[in-house]
Amino acid sequence: MSTSDDDRLRDQIGATMAAGLETQTEPFPETDKEFGQLLAEVRELAPGDLKGKLILTGFADKPYGPDQMRCQECMYYLVHRKWCDLPELAVPVEPDWWCRLWRI
Repeated sequence: MSTSDDDRLRDQIGATMAAGLETQTEPFPETDKEFGQLLAEVRELAPGDLKGKLILTGFADKPYGPDQMRCQECMYYLVHRKWCDLPELAVPVEPDWWCRLWRI
């Protein structure tokens, strides 16, 4: 995917969330087992089901929780590309977004 394709998809994701997409922000997977279960659920979705991935992983277009977690501090975030490098997601993201697959 090119940078302009990434930008378009990031804009599309942002617009979808801004339009009021309700996502599953809870429960946050506290253990490796819960994290693995959530990843397995994401893998069951059709590869092109972007909206399903956003809903299931609890995407939010702003920092989340009492600690104000955001993509920028997640271990899967690629700063220079503004990209989530978790294979099950692999989408362009903004630094201030968040999802339930957030990890440090």
